[in-house]
Amino acid sequence: MKPLTFPKVFLHEHPPVQDVNEILDKQISPGEKAADWVATAVGSWRFIIGQTLILILWVILNVTAWIKHWDPYPFILMNLFMSLQAAFTAPVIMMSQNRQAARDRLESHNDFIINQKAEEEIRAVLDHLDAQNTALAEIHQQLARLLEEKKNA
Repeated sequence: MKPLTFPKVFLHEHPPVQDVNEILDKQISPGEKAADWVATAVGSWRFIIGQTLILILWVILNVTAWIKHWDPYPFILMNLFMSLQAAFTAPVIMMSQNRQAARDRLESHNDFIINQKAEEEIRAVLDHLDAQNTALAEIHQQLARLLEEKKNA
């Protein structure tokens, strides 16, 4: 009888898988939180609609002079406020996007490491299945041989 051989037992020698987002959320600074909040707020329909209503009101009040012409046509003061808003909003949004890109790179690297571990474990499972198939074939041959000997005896 041919001795049955099996691969070594696979040892799971790696730290537990962690959620990168949870780790990064614990490390976020107040400035990064503020940048994310601004990017979320400015990039919403609520902000666009609110800003549009304010601008419409601004134009109506200045054209009709219900209160006072604080910014007569061509609305230079409104243009200044819009330019200031754009000048401060764009860099804050870029900070948020840069942080998100760094998070995406870290998450991608973490996925790569997990995929490598999974591939290693799958290889171990396939090696064990292959050894079991070989062992079953050997056992089947031995049983067939024993049945044949029993018939001939």
